[in-house]
Amino acid sequence: MRQLAILAATTAVTALPAMAQDAFVLPEITLTANREATELSRSGSSVSVLTDDALIARTGQPIAQSLSRLPGVSLRQSGPLGTTGSLQLRGAPAQYLPVIIDGIDVSDPAAGQPYFDIGGMTGAGIGRAELLRGAQSALYGSRAVAGVLSLQSLRPTQDGVQHSFAIEAGSYNTALANYGVTFRRGGTDLAFSASRIHSDGFSATDDNDGNFENDGFDAARLNFYAAQELQNGVTIGLNGFWEKSEGEFDDFGGDIGSTPGDDYNERESYGLRGFTTFSAGAVDHELALTRYHIDRTSWQNGHGDPFVGTRTKLSWQGATDLGASGARVIFGADTEKEKARGHGETRLSGVFTEASAPLGDRVDISVSLRRDDHSSFGGFTSGRFAAVYRADDDLLFRAAFGNGFRAPSLYELFGPYGDAELQREESRTAEIGVEKLWGEDSHLRATLFWMEADHLIGWDDRDTPDDWNDDGYAQVEGKAHRRGLELDGRYAFGLGHAVTAAYTYTDNDVASEWAEVPAHSLSLGFETRFATGTTAAIALQHIAGRPEDMDDFTTVDLLLSHPLHDRAEAYLRLENVFNEQYQLTEGYGTPDRSLYAGLRASF
Repeated sequence: MRQLAILAATTAVTALPAMAQDAFVLPEITLTANREATELSRSGSSVSVLTDDALIARTGQPIAQSLSRLPGVSLRQSGPLGTTGSLQLRGAPAQYLPVIIDGIDVSDPAAGQPYFDIGGMTGAGIGRAELLRGAQSALYGSRAVAGVLSLQSLRPTQDGVQHSFAIEAGSYNTALANYGVTFRRGGTDLAFSASRIHSDGFSATDDNDGNFENDGFDAARLNFYAAQELQNGVTIGLNGFWEKSEGEFDDFGGDIGSTPGDDYNERESYGLRGFTTFSAGAVDHELALTRYHIDRTSWQNGHGDPFVGTRTKLSWQGATDLGASGARVIFGADTEKEKARGHGETRLSGVFTEASAPLGDRVDISVSLRRDDHSSFGGFTSGRFAAVYRADDDLLFRAAFGNGFRAPSLYELFGPYGDAELQREESRTAEIGVEKLWGEDSHLRATLFWMEADHLIGWDDRDTPDDWNDDGYAQVEGKAHRRGLELDGRYAFGLGHAVTAAYTYTDNDVASEWAEVPAHSLSLGFETRFATGTTAAIALQHIAGRPEDMDDFTTVDLLLSHPLHDRAEAYLRLENVFNEQYQLTEGYGTPDRSLYAGLRASF
């Protein structure tokens, strides 16, 4: 099938040594910008891709740090690794960015305004991250207002059995171990990875304000993937993950005033996805059944509040070529049920179609349309148009327009402060961009974006701020807006040298009823490789124009790695080199200067 062929070719080329890649390089693809894998040069949407090469050097680092260096991304974290962390894309709150891990939506169905808490996730076991920007409800349904983040775990890239492991230790008594194994033979693909991390952490509420108690974190995670191609061309597969963690945090009072200091979160979650792909005549089919379950309890002063939620989804997709012109049409349907203990359940079902076609040799367009029906508020139609014009082989112009929606969460509808009459939130987005390429590994992109949302769901104190009994969620009058500029580039030169840069300007003056984000975010990087094989990289991040009069800050990280063998290397990572004192969330601390040493190998 077309999608499987592209994926197989891409994974095969990533396994080639660097010299072979110089001689034969396949086009980079996006797995999320359309319903099927698409060459990036043929996608009209704005997409950022982090591959294994970019993630492996930061195995023990929170993956949110790598993602926060991408254009348009802002990170909020309430303390050390394991405390609540969320990503905001293009200034929209975290609940408008669905997170999909190995095809499983992991946005928390039991949360007040569902999003994925990324605060305890490291890069261990993650082989690919892809960030798709703009309203994508026509592709992904509810919550895809700002974009979609897709993470993929370990996958086979070559025949036979391949092992990999990494160990790391460093500041705050942090220790991590990660092991992965893959197998490929004939039509069989298998992968398994396991990771374990411990950290004593530091005070979640800023120790510069007199707080003193460390807030630690422990977590274990398993991922697996299995796929088998049968002799008749049918492929069947199963993938999933399991995670269990315990992370301490601080309430608003911090460590001052003889607080007991026994605040912590317990969380256990799993995701499963069974799938099959096959062709019947001229139509390629894919069926998938996914289930996500989360059980978390927040303990404060000896009292625990449990939150249990599940999401079950059944989907079907068909695709076929339209003649010999290269046009392709994709169509399908899905149904999803969300449940939260004590807060009822809802069902969201949809049908969709997407048509993509080249217009001559230089233009590609994609048009998507989706109709959803929600058991609470009824129907909604979303659409998206994306186009790319290749003025030359090294100059591309892009444009994308779409609308999106977010269904009210179970807690907003049926929780103690909910309102069963709440309606969907609606949004519209637009972007235009230009990309200049130099060779195979250098580029410069610029994108202007605009976003508008209304029918927002917010907190209403009912004009009685001292009486919580009648407070609750309600539809907010007016609209929220965002607009801004994203720049990102990479320039490779010489043998093993490269500079990278990313900048985002977000206009906060047009925001309404949305959490504010920094006006300016700048990331700069330089990497080089010496004749000995040693690599060195420096990464700078500068955040300015912050809301609530919070201070601007600049951090610098260093990374050194040295080969011990053909397939083994040792590395050092020095974070916050100049010991910058700053906060991502007002009142909550961030790491001081930190040093981590590690060893990774494959065989």
